[in-house]
Amino acid sequence: MPPATVFVCSNCGHDSAKWHGRCPGCGEWNTMVEERPVAAPVAKRSKRALKPVALAEVEAPKLRRLKTGIGELDRVLGGGLVPGSMVLIGGAPGIGKSTITGGALGNLAGAGRRVLYVSGEESAAQVKLRAERLGPDALRVPIVAETDLEAVEATIEAESPEVCVVDSVQTLHSSALSGAAGSVGQVREVAGRLTRIAKERDVAILLVGHVTKEDALAGPRVLEHLVDCVLQFEGERERTYRTLRALKNRFGSTNETGVFEMRENGLVEVADASARFVGEATQGPGSVVLCAMEGSRPLLVEVQALVAPTSLEPPRRVANGIDRNRLSLVMAVLSRHAGIQLGNADVFVSVVGGVRVDEPGADLAVALAIASAARGVALSDGERPLAAFGEIGLTGELRHVGHPDRRLAEAAKFGLSPVLSPEGEARTLRAALAAALGGADRPSRAAA
Repeated sequence: MPPATVFVCSNCGHDSAKWHGRCPGCGEWNTMVEERPVAAPVAKRSKRALKPVALAEVEAPKLRRLKTGIGELDRVLGGGLVPGSMVLIGGAPGIGKSTITGGALGNLAGAGRRVLYVSGEESAAQVKLRAERLGPDALRVPIVAETDLEAVEATIEAESPEVCVVDSVQTLHSSALSGAAGSVGQVREVAGRLTRIAKERDVAILLVGHVTKEDALAGPRVLEHLVDCVLQFEGERERTYRTLRALKNRFGSTNETGVFEMRENGLVEVADASARFVGEATQGPGSVVLCAMEGSRPLLVEVQALVAPTSLEPPRRVANGIDRNRLSLVMAVLSRHAGIQLGNADVFVSVVGGVRVDEPGADLAVALAIASAARGVALSDGERPLAAFGEIGLTGELRHVGHPDRRLAEAAKFGLSPVLSPEGEARTLRAALAAALGGADRPSRAAA
């Protein structure tokens, strides 16, 4: 006889017959929630043998995509929305998830497509206030404010939309389960049943999801496995720039990134983000332009560093837009192989504009920015900032990174030449510092 209730981890979905203070599956504390299990229907066994088919004989139909009218979003999706697909879009509160989905539905409605907006967090009047600044097409989107899963299923089947947005998946609940909305069981049930509708009726469903305090998608990991595409909105609410990344995409590449800017009339595409960032570069001490790769396209962003003497033990190391462990590695190589001692100084490094760079090609730009800030010497020639890219090895050598030709071409388009990189004459970090600062082989103490 199955137990009356089970305890399910809200972080990883591990279930247990008894409560644990620490989840046996993921090790998180106080995440076990009591839920009532749903009895699985008894399936009849089928003894009919299936005939395998060679992959070469399988005909793959061409995917007809629905253009959302937002170029950056369509590019990240792989060319648009695929009918019958499930797309999960997550991000911090206020980052722009509802804005971009509302704008996409408005464009689709203006193009004559059947759309539906399901709001579980806001009333229809609240959604209208946001839609008024997105243009007249956004006001043509039909909306239902409902949190009952059965009612939402019936509405989708009756209206037969081509694209449906559910905002958010954590607010829907099924009466068949006893857990509260947003619990592991409820999210799993909601996602599973919406996936069935999407596949059976060729409805492209966009699920808006919450994130945890660590900026990871909230809910069980099975939610990410069920959907076809996972999009992550990144950025800071205080900053105007937002980046949209594809963490998973069954119908396209995961190497694409979209850049947006939040304005009064909603999210606006930034077609040439490099021009914005290069034009705003300060060209002062501690400023370097990084030739980064965001997916398949190059992007020029400004990296700033501040080195200040301190009496704190240990000194502060603050990284914004780059990995903090990567910053520690770069600082250790600077100390060991370039003679720049930072043991008595606070070091702050930031990628301007709220952009996050997660590639080793940023190492050289970060090292040059820190060295420039420690010396108090600007790396620009008065008209153009210095541009750089390259990975730094633990022995102080510069290592090659992917797509150097695209990075150099993007820098040349804005007149940033020459560019310090492993593709040039500088083969070591010490040689790159000597070329940028002049005489960087002499030891320097930031606290002096």
